[in-house]
Amino acid sequence: MNESSSLDPEDRKIVTLARSTRARNAVPEGAAVRDETGRTYVAGTVALDSLRLTALQTAVAMAVASGATSLEAAAVVTEAAGPAEADLAAVRDLGGPGTPVLLAAPDGELRDTVRA
Repeated sequence: MNESSSLDPEDRKIVTLARSTRARNAVPEGAAVRDETGRTYVAGTVALDSLRLTALQTAVAMAVASGATSLEAAAVVTEAAGPAEADLAAVRDLGGPGTPVLLAAPDGELRDTVRA
């Protein structure tokens, strides 16, 4: 296991933003992505009767809707064992294969880094 404190400051920032969104909105997951210019997009799980998106899918959609053309990194804070393939596919669609996805526990501890 890696400690969040060993992350570079920009990666630590997206983990912190994802964790804060999860807690503030009382949702199962919080996510943040960083685009090619360093802008960040933060989102929580969307669970409407007519629309269901994971936090990571929502953050990627927000980046696309804001004009991002690439991703540098993504983070998701969740109790789940790891991101679903659909989450990795969304990151891959915008960031390309190999984009790092930081997986953190609700307390912010980095559990893993996977590649989209």
